[in-house]
This record gives sequence, C-alpha cells and structure tokens, in this order.
Amino acid sequence: MFKSTSVYKKFPRTFWVANTMELFERWAYYGIFAVLAIYLTSAKDTGALGFTHMQKGVLMGTFGGIVYFLPVITGSIADRIGFKKVLIMAYFVLISGYYLLGQVHSYAAVMTVLVYTAIGAALFKPVVSATIAKTTTKETSSIGFGIFYMIVNVGGFIGPIVASKVREIDWSFVFIVSSLAITLNLILVILFYREPDRIRQPGNLISSIGKIFKNIVEVLTDLKFTLFLILIVGFWIMWWQLYFTLPIFIQDWTDTTTVYHLISNISPWIASKIGTAEGTIAPEMLINLDAFYIILFQVLISTLVMKWKPLSAMISGIFVATIGLTLWFVFQNGLFLFASLLIFAIGEMSSSPKITEYLGRIAPKDKVALYMGMSFLPMAGGNFFGGLLSGKAYEMFADKFTFLKTELSSRGLSLPEISENFTQTDYWNQAKTLLDFTDSELTRFLWTNYHPDRIWIVYTSLGLFTGIALLLYDKFLLKSVKD
Repeated sequence: MFKSTSVYKKFPRTFWVANTMELFERWAYYGIFAVLAIYLTSAKDTGALGFTHMQKGVLMGTFGGIVYFLPVITGSIADRIGFKKVLIMAYFVLISGYYLLGQVHSYAAVMTVLVYTAIGAALFKPVVSATIAKTTTKETSSIGFGIFYMIVNVGGFIGPIVASKVREIDWSFVFIVSSLAITLNLILVILFYREPDRIRQPGNLISSIGKIFKNIVEVLTDLKFTLFLILIVGFWIMWWQLYFTLPIFIQDWTDTTTVYHLISNISPWIASKIGTAEGTIAPEMLINLDAFYIILFQVLISTLVMKWKPLSAMISGIFVATIGLTLWFVFQNGLFLFASLLIFAIGEMSSSPKITEYLGRIAPKDKVALYMGMSFLPMAGGNFFGGLLSGKAYEMFADKFTFLKTELSSRGLSLPEISENFTQTDYWNQAKTLLDFTDSELTRFLWTNYHPDRIWIVYTSLGLFTGIALLLYDKFLLKSVKD
C-alpha cells in the first residue's frame, strides 16, 4: 500500500492537469457525439435539424475522419511551437465550435462548423497523450497510462448522461455544456499547465510536415502492413455504428418503456433521473452502457487475454463484438440491449488494445516507432467510411419514413413531402390517422412488414469478413511473423 502511494506521489502536477483536461474534453466530445446522429436527423419541430440519413452519415464521417487523421500533423505543430500554445489554440477553436454547432441549421453551415471543430479536436488529441508520456517514467508509465485511459472512459461516460438530460430542456444546451467544459480546460491550461520538456526539431514547420507525409508514403509502400491497416478499417467501421446507427435505431424501433418500468420497479427515483418524461430511456443513455462496461471490466478482460497471442485475441474479440452488434438490431425489446452491449463491449475490450500491440509486432524492428505512428489511419478510415455506410444502409434497410411512403403508396394514399412546413412529426401523425394506428401499433406494423432488423446483415457481414480476412492474412502472408 505504501509503495503504491509513493508511486502516485511521483507524478508531477502537469500529469494530473493533463488527466483533468482529458476528462473534460472527453465529456464535451462524447456529450455531443452520443446524441449527434439523433440531433442531425430528428424532426425540426423538436429543435433538431431534420437532415437525411445520408447527410448525417457524411457529416459525422467527415468530422470523425478529420479528428483521427490530422493528429499526425498537429502533433508536429505542437512539437514545433509548444504544447501549451497548441492547447490554448485548440480550446479556443473547440469552445467556439461546440457553441456554434447549436446555432447553425443549414447543411453547409453545419458541415463548415463540424470541420472547424474537428481541427480543434485534432490539435488537442496528440498533445495530451504526449504530455502523459513526457510526465511519466519507466517506473510510472504503466500506472500512468492506466489512469489516463480510465479517465478517458469516465469522461466518455459522464458526457452522454449530462447531454441526455439537458437536451430535454433545449437542444442548444447540449452544445453550451460542451463549450463550458472546454472553457474549464482553457482556465486549467492557462493557470496550471507547465510545458513539459520536448525535443526541438531541426528545420521549419513546412519541412516537418513534408517529412510526415514522406514517412506515410514510406510505410504505405509496405504492402503487407498496408493490407493489415485496410482490414482493420472494417473493425472500426463496425465499431463506430455504436454512435452512427444504434442511437437512431433505438429511437425509431426499440421499445425502451420496458427498461424504464424495470428500473422504476426497483427504484422510482433512479428511473425519474435517467428516464424521460414519457416513461422511456433515451438512446444515448443505453449506448452509454458500452463505456460503463469498459470502466467495470477492462482490467478483468485485459488480464484474461494478457497471455493470448495478439492476433488471436484481436480476431476473437472482433467475432464476439460482431455477435453483440448483430443482437442490437434483432429485438425490439430494449432489455436485450443490456446483454447485447455487454457482448459487444467484451469483444471491444479484447480486440482494440491488441490492435496496437499487433501493429508493433508486424513492423520492421528498426522502424517500429514510424509504423506505430500510422495506427491512426484505420480509425480515420473507420470514421469516414463508417459514416458514409451508416447513412446508405439505414435509408435502404431501416428508415421509417421510406417504409411509410411505400405503405401509403401501396394503398393509393399520399402525403406532402417532408419539408420546413411539413415536418417528420407531421408526416408520422397524419400517416397514423390515414392508417388508423396508434404510435406503437404503426411501429410494430412497419417492423413486422418491412423488417428494419435486416440492417444487421450489413454490419455482421463486415465483421465476419474482417475476422476471416485477418485469419487468412496471418496464415498466408505473415508466416514468418512470430506472435
């Protein structure tokens, strides 16, 4: 106990400041990201934007792609001009960007603000990780990064809960809260952040960025390594559906009153705090179970797979996550999400950490650092292509209003097109009247006759393909690599 306490005392103040900033940044980021798909696509008369699913996919995919692609460049900028200056710059961008997201309403304006905000997030991302690395030693790095990744999940867990409650008041409050969280970070960095030692790079910023792209080209000429990165994109496309697709699917098709009533029977007070006024559970509350499970079980799962070969743990995790994802879509009863999200989280906890480990294993021994620097590429690709796929797949397999139009047309009925003056809510309510259904009856009718659960085929196929392709990849292309 004394030894453990003495280790904690060896962390400098900047280490704790960086962790606190990470908590608030993840709070702000996931507070918005957990509800963004719903905000972009829900009816305008609810305060949301009423975009199509394709527009939502492009917006979210572009945002995430930038956030995960740019850090390799923004990290070089931080090394050049200083961590503290870049953090201050990032916070000004994020404060204004998050606030503006709640103020703009046209597609072009939202895209512009999302790109602007993504640049701020990309400025922040490499700096805080580098700060943790530079404020830990060989003795303290293991526990230091353990604390850091716990903080990531704590922030990612708190953010959606707060966002879920404030959006019941007004959608704009979601973005204001995230902006305020980053404002706290701005105060922290100005008052308490001390610039860690860093190695000054020779040359100017332009030459440094040029070298980065030269390194990217060098790595990508290794076809075996590049093929692995491409295959892993499949896993991340699947994983990001937790935010791109599942919240909308829950809102459209899942009966969460069963969850509310179960919780209410145990504790009416808890049900009143996490539920809605309509006696349901908001989608972002349910998808947040993933972060909750990681906080509870990551250490246990990591311990269980610690001695597994990285590839074995990775592929097993992908298959388990695929099972969990499949179960997201096959039941209308919200209670099943507790189990399906747990299965998904177990797969995620088994595979995600092992991806980084395996990248280090298959890299040439004299270029490990260079190759590891490319580990961001699958995440960027998974975000971008996952966003595009989510919009197209949803419109093809699970869009309520596409089904409604088809059903009305088959009966010789029609309604005006959804527009500024005739919202999704108007369309749904008039369709109910024409078809003589209640809300739940119409949802059940569309589920039974149009089978939106078939969307699982798209993502399950992708997960199975990724896992099988990785097995073949290792067996036939990396025979000389020893795990």
